[in-house]
Amino acid sequence: MQRHPFFSLLSRKDWLLFFVNNVSFVDFITGTDWNPSKIDVAGNPLVGALPMILGSFGVTLLAACIAAPLAIGAAIFMVEISPKFGKKILQPVMELLVGIPSVVYGFIGLSVVVPFIREHISGSGFGIAAATVVLTVMILPTVTSLTVDAIHSVPRHYREASLALGATRWQTIWKVILRSARPGILTAVVFGMARAFGEALAVQMVIGNSVVIPTSLFEPASTLTSILTMGMGNTVMGTLENNVLWSLAMVLLAMSLFFIIMIRFIGRRRKVK
Repeated sequence: MQRHPFFSLLSRKDWLLFFVNNVSFVDFITGTDWNPSKIDVAGNPLVGALPMILGSFGVTLLAACIAAPLAIGAAIFMVEISPKFGKKILQPVMELLVGIPSVVYGFIGLSVVVPFIREHISGSGFGIAAATVVLTVMILPTVTSLTVDAIHSVPRHYREASLALGATRWQTIWKVILRSARPGILTAVVFGMARAFGEALAVQMVIGNSVVIPTSLFEPASTLTSILTMGMGNTVMGTLENNVLWSLAMVLLAMSLFFIIMIRFIGRRRKVK
């Protein structure tokens, strides 16, 4: 009986072979030197993944911190302030932006964001800051669309009751609508973070792909996905260099699973309330 390629992928032992090859999992997670083709003075390969892990979390958290307020503000404007303009203009624009391929965002970042940072701020232009801008623009339409759905789900009589008690429109939005839609908004933000964490091509084009722990937002860095996309096609199956990339993929899979669990947990709490 022929197995589906997906199940063949799940049964691969490359990531496990890496950890039995005299490499500690703790050293892999906390190490800062990444050069699998070389060894240190103790004879251990230089496979510290901490710079990529920090880079992935750095760009993801920064992009979420910037995109979340913008998305919430845009959703409030589209639903509560100007619903006609939002439904006719903004909503189609958001749907269009969601469907743009990531390579287009990466090319725009490479052509616009990187030169702007290089000419007006400092450095080469490649780094955490450029990747954060690109990811913010990428996840903003997704977070906005999901936030709009969350605000739409608030019952109309909540608004009517608040206004009947003498609350202003802003007080109704802040005290009633946003609080009632909070689980859905949190789900939207986490969903955007999941997409940002797993983005590969657009980030690879603007982050610089330097495997170091950056001391500034304007220095080149790297993420788990950027190293995977660059290295997987240049290694031989069964070698340490290939096995360590599968280990990075397992870390990425674990983080994706964590984001999914968070979304499920928030959704369950929303149903209970």
